[in-house]
Amino acid sequence: MLSSELLGFPADARVLLVNCDDFGMRRGVNAAVVEAIERGIASSCSLMVPCPGAGEAMRLLRERPEIPFGVHLTLVCDVERQRRGGWGPVSPKEGVGSLLDESGELYAASRCSELMERARIEDVEVEFRAQIDAVVGRGLEPTHLDWHCLADGGRDDIFESTVALAAEYGLAVRVWGESGRRKVRGLPVVDNDFLDSFSLPLDRKADRYARLLRELPVGLSEWAVHPGLEDEEARAVEPEGWRVRLSDHEFLVSDEARELLKEEGIFVVDYRGVREKWRAGARRG
Repeated sequence: MLSSELLGFPADARVLLVNCDDFGMRRGVNAAVVEAIERGIASSCSLMVPCPGAGEAMRLLRERPEIPFGVHLTLVCDVERQRRGGWGPVSPKEGVGSLLDESGELYAASRCSELMERARIEDVEVEFRAQIDAVVGRGLEPTHLDWHCLADGGRDDIFESTVALAAEYGLAVRVWGESGRRKVRGLPVVDNDFLDSFSLPLDRKADRYARLLRELPVGLSEWAVHPGLEDEEARAVEPEGWRVRLSDHEFLVSDEARELLKEEGIFVVDYRGVREKWRAGARRG
């Protein structure tokens, strides 16, 4: 059975989850994410707790309880100019030493493989729990867990630990790799290829998005998009990446995007319904 059917949709329905990753990274990203959800076609977002803009992002979520959001579990920093002094673990550094590089900071995203080789699962669990608790402790209610720059956690034991945390906190998990999907069979996860917007070329990007909507297959699909505004900070910290974020934002809030969804009869959902199915599965387990 397709995950879209598990969520109550007809067998021939095309269902799309449009999730804005990296909420909390910085002010321009926060503003773009909120706008993409409130004015555009995005349906939810994922909050990065270790980032400089996380406090503002959590304030925005408290003011907007209608916005569904997950926790974007973060072990690496992909913005080199903010890595020292801008991002850091939520738990005390002395307790998660295997997650830090030789300078005592989070690993750069380009060194994910090194991190995966030396990260102790105990340290990962401590840090992930700290990130979740930082959100829950603010009175916020996340819908799901996903990972920043790590496909299905990057390692089998990290994946399994995260699924266990999700069950404990009553959350869903974003799962899109074939191995992960087999492990959680019977729970709603993506039926089709997962889209990370950083994988799309910038050239004629809006046209590519439009084509993807027209060709969206039956079942549950997910797009991980990364909206952001063009400002001085964006250009300074992400000399190339800001263009990806701006182009995402422009399409998400466009009239064309909304019209295409209507024309194609695509159902846009968020993680709240997915969370309920995961909660029910955890109770049965």
